[in-house]
Amino acid sequence: MSVVAVDRATGALLLEGRKVFPLVLSNGPPLGAKAPDGGDAFAKIAAGGASFIRVGRPNWSLESIDQQIAAEREVLDAAAAHGLHCWLQLGDVPDLPAHALSPNRRLLKNIVGQLKDHPALGAWKGIDEPANPNRPARVPVAGLVRAYRTLRAADPNHPVVITQAPVGTAAQLVPYRPAFDITGADIYPVSYPPGKHAGGKHDIGVVGDITRKMVRAAGSKPIWMTLQIAWSGVIATEQHPANVPRFPTLSQERFMAYQAIINGARGLAFFGGHLTQIARPADAEAGWNWTFWERVLRPLLEELTSDSLAPALVAPNARSRVKASAKDVELVPREAGGFLYVIAVRRGSATSRVGFSGLPARLTGGEVLFEYNDQAFRTVKVANGRFRDWFGQHDARVYRFQL
Repeated sequence: MSVVAVDRATGALLLEGRKVFPLVLSNGPPLGAKAPDGGDAFAKIAAGGASFIRVGRPNWSLESIDQQIAAEREVLDAAAAHGLHCWLQLGDVPDLPAHALSPNRRLLKNIVGQLKDHPALGAWKGIDEPANPNRPARVPVAGLVRAYRTLRAADPNHPVVITQAPVGTAAQLVPYRPAFDITGADIYPVSYPPGKHAGGKHDIGVVGDITRKMVRAAGSKPIWMTLQIAWSGVIATEQHPANVPRFPTLSQERFMAYQAIINGARGLAFFGGHLTQIARPADAEAGWNWTFWERVLRPLLEELTSDSLAPALVAPNARSRVKASAKDVELVPREAGGFLYVIAVRRGSATSRVGFSGLPARLTGGEVLFEYNDQAFRTVKVANGRFRDWFGQHDARVYRFQL
């Protein structure tokens, strides 16, 4: 059995007492799938930096619950064999009416009772986007709270995560706080026309806006943000024939990931690799978008899980008052392992040298992680707690200074 909790000091996830920054594939490759090199798909994504996969299903049935649980156990077994944890989707089950006898209550008891002790279980996924006004009906908070209390009484060892839509205000989402341990939002801003999923906001910098909103909605609880691989708005259908396939580039995905982290995300999920309707034929046959994995996700996850950066992602925000001279630069300072990190992105369209101030006065220089000069990280000079560096739109940088 895995024991998973939330570190209240940082919002990081605690796996067997170890702080981690979850990197979730939602969904991952199908069970038994092969990577393009012929190797096991789960082994490939684990080696590439993914730590969680979303499993479970949107529809559970009392008539076939034993078969469904057996199928999920098979996926969990395979995940455990490769060191992956699972974010188990409960569909519409965690919405309990007031009366004691209901199909959902019986389903919840069965699912949780039979799977809660599996070593690959990492977290439960509550009802998806319950406050989304575009759902057939918004899900009332009371039923979610009853389900949360019932689930956590049966399983105190795994948190419940509820993901919201990017629309609405923080005030409208605050009532959901008693129904989760972790929350967050889906945000998929890359589309034609831009902003289809982001309430009309065209720039990918909307990820920071939604992240900050979810931090306000969550109160003291942590958030995971779900970023785009693909989504329904980029898939042509009979109802929406004008939809055009679009995927984030590595530069865009990297910006969105670091911007979410700067603004408070303590985990990231990447949605849509399983939507093979717009994948290359070989990927469609494999059941997962390996082309996007190789070109975009794997390089990004290698950064986020590297020894150079990973300690900063589970550290608290530093007390250092680091500031940027440009208003369109967002940043967060972190201290970990004897280093001060400054993670920064530029949202605006300008390209200029940006000044940073507020670093410890004794520092004389630092490194720019993942940017190389003569086979080592590029360096910046620091004087009187200040340095300058070039920034263009959607640049994302991680600075590291030895204290």
